[in-house]
Amino acid sequence: MSVGSGDYTFEVDEGWGKLPDGYEFHQVAGVAVDKEDNVYLYNRSDHQLMVFDRDGNFLKSWNEKFSNPHGIHIGPDGNFYLADRDAQVVLKYSPDEKLLLTLGSRDKPSDTGEQEIRFLVEKPGGPFNLPTNVAVTDEGDIFVADGYGNCRVHRYNSSGSLITSWGIPGKSNPGDFHLPHGIGIDSQGRVVVCDRENDRIQLFDQEGEFLGLWTGFRQPTDVAFGPDGEVYVPELGHRMSITNSDGKIVSQWGGESSHDPGQFVAPHGVAIDSHGDIYVSEVLEGRRIQKFIRQR
Repeated sequence: MSVGSGDYTFEVDEGWGKLPDGYEFHQVAGVAVDKEDNVYLYNRSDHQLMVFDRDGNFLKSWNEKFSNPHGIHIGPDGNFYLADRDAQVVLKYSPDEKLLLTLGSRDKPSDTGEQEIRFLVEKPGGPFNLPTNVAVTDEGDIFVADGYGNCRVHRYNSSGSLITSWGIPGKSNPGDFHLPHGIGIDSQGRVVVCDRENDRIQLFDQEGEFLGLWTGFRQPTDVAFGPDGEVYVPELGHRMSITNSDGKIVSQWGGESSHDPGQFVAPHGVAIDSHGDIYVSEVLEGRRIQKFIRQR
């Protein structure tokens, strides 16, 4: 089965991800791919970080336990950065599962006031109140989207010192956030933030200065970047979009909630491997991972 269009057409790899007995995907909150094209699923089940090869063969699961797996990122240094949402922390691990750094105060959310509208906080707060995702620069700076209970992006240096934060609660102006969710650093060094409940993506420089925004999304949840500057955006509104580096849609599929192969219920995370194949994880009633093989 093919999806997408033009230069970004994909074949669905039906049944990708062979689970051992006693394992389940449940809600697959995040997905990441390492330099060897191994695929890591950050998963809300008894086995919370599972590893597969690119053919979908199960390799292992980590022994670590998390309060609520949300975002996963593999940095340029090869280390793992995990947003444990309900524990109020972001964790840095080595590939051999050694904890290297903890950002935030475990189980101590910052004060962001009340939420009269779901996920729209009264005021900005410090790190963290239900952090969502992480991105890391080549220099080692760490950017965290702090979304469900906050409205901010936080920038840290590689040793874990807070450099700056930006964002205020709101629905329309640049720099307003209503659940900053996914985050990434593109090839131009721009900080790309999924402003989920505002159905848009905002772009900033690394100091937090606003650069632009892209509209027309349906609750964008994550971003990944391809070799030609293209941007892969899963949308909780049952859709997958691919844009060029200016935010123009170049391929798109889905749109209606469906468990059929190649369609979506609740896409949440995305990653791309060295072959240009993409992996999309789903939460809520989606509860699966799908692989899409790029056709050239």
